[in-house]
Amino acid sequence: MYLFHEKNMLASRFLSCVIAISVFVLIVSSLSLVQFADNSFIPRSVFRLILVNSTSLYSTSSGESKTPFLPLETSSEEKTKSQEIACQTSSSSNSGNKTACDTKQALLRVYMYDLPPEFHFGLLGWKGSGNELWPNVGMQGQVPSYPGGLNLQHSIEYWLTLDLLLSNTPNITRPCTAIRVHNSIEADVIFVPFFSSLSYNRHSKPHGKGKVSLNRKLQDRVVEFLTSRDEWKLNGGADHLIVAHHPNSMLVARKKLGSAMFVLADFGRYRAETANIEKDVIAPYKHMVRKLDADNSPSFGKRDILVYFQGAIYRKDGGTIRQELYYLLKDEKDVHFTFGSIKSNGVREAGRGMASSKFCLNIAGDTPSSNRLFDAIAIHCVPVIISDDIELPFEDVLDYSKFCIFVHSSDAVRKGHLLNLLRGIKEDQWIKMWQRLKELAKHFEYQYPSQPNDAVDMIWLAIARKLSFIQLKSHRNNRYRSSQLFIKDR
Repeated sequence: MYLFHEKNMLASRFLSCVIAISVFVLIVSSLSLVQFADNSFIPRSVFRLILVNSTSLYSTSSGESKTPFLPLETSSEEKTKSQEIACQTSSSSNSGNKTACDTKQALLRVYMYDLPPEFHFGLLGWKGSGNELWPNVGMQGQVPSYPGGLNLQHSIEYWLTLDLLLSNTPNITRPCTAIRVHNSIEADVIFVPFFSSLSYNRHSKPHGKGKVSLNRKLQDRVVEFLTSRDEWKLNGGADHLIVAHHPNSMLVARKKLGSAMFVLADFGRYRAETANIEKDVIAPYKHMVRKLDADNSPSFGKRDILVYFQGAIYRKDGGTIRQELYYLLKDEKDVHFTFGSIKSNGVREAGRGMASSKFCLNIAGDTPSSNRLFDAIAIHCVPVIISDDIELPFEDVLDYSKFCIFVHSSDAVRKGHLLNLLRGIKEDQWIKMWQRLKELAKHFEYQYPSQPNDAVDMIWLAIARKLSFIQLKSHRNNRYRSSQLFIKDR
């Protein structure tokens, strides 16, 4: 009887193993068919994200949503391992091997229009020899420099274009999150290399006796070019990527090109139907102050100033709150709240002041966002965000509440409320936020060549996460197209 029972047990275990193996084989086969079929309903780049990261979204035991691109709340060792897994298909620099990126392994394949230099590096004074459209960015000393001062804070278009050009260059170590392809049919997104922020900053006023500025002419030509392209007509521009980081850039063209994906600083001067968080990407400003090394960052006891703000105080629209706060705080002994500009070493002074402060105010100005937030992050001064309509870069993967303080504008202007709140934050609470700032500051750094999870890489990753929306929009546009084709064929 015992032997009979034991045989039954063995048979049951064997059958269970066979069933488990069969289910596994079935799943793998199904995924292969889904991915490699010509009419696959999952975009290949989205499928690569699923395979690399096991899942596109998961929740912790505390209920906090996370994405696989950044294992934000894990230990350093776990974080390193997870990032290595995520970069296996997006980095060509494994084991020190410096080779060009493989288009089959990149998360995002980008087709870039070959616009004439007057739309991009020509605005920096670069002149190619003969019919050259692009500088040789792989050669040392051949990369055109971007102008400094306030121009630099909106230079995102420059960094992304450089990174795409470099993606086809061998012997360069960079993440392979995004790679340039030379056939639009292969692309997940189509990049428009127009330096719109620089065009606005330098050429928004007519020269001489002319009535139309160069910036206006370039925008008109971009609209004419894009709307005439078959690539634009195919999906109504939904898969096109346009960088318009300066709030006033693309003022004329933005409505006409509103179906495209924009890379923006915020939505402050956009209508919801033209720009919104569903389709567009918010990118960080390029910080102006010199960043602090994490090991040399002053801690709580070495920061004598409680609250710091230096900048323009009298602003329009939502920025009127600055002057209200100025009159509330200017006479407090542990508060630095003054006028300031980039002139007369203003940026250097601001950097020193922020490094001596526990909290740095980021208050709405003419637009909801400003460079000041990213200066504070670079210098590890805990940001206090008083801007009700602000949109923050990469907020789907970064929990800003772990390293920033948010205060409603209506609360901030109540007498005593803001200072009581900040004075009530204990040293150990502040240190936790300060430590988090030091860990995450790299995500807001623009670098050339780009590095894994720096600002350039993070923007490409954010764009990759929009691919499912692009696919949805494309399919919705196709709803009645087939019936129109049937009518034509009759």
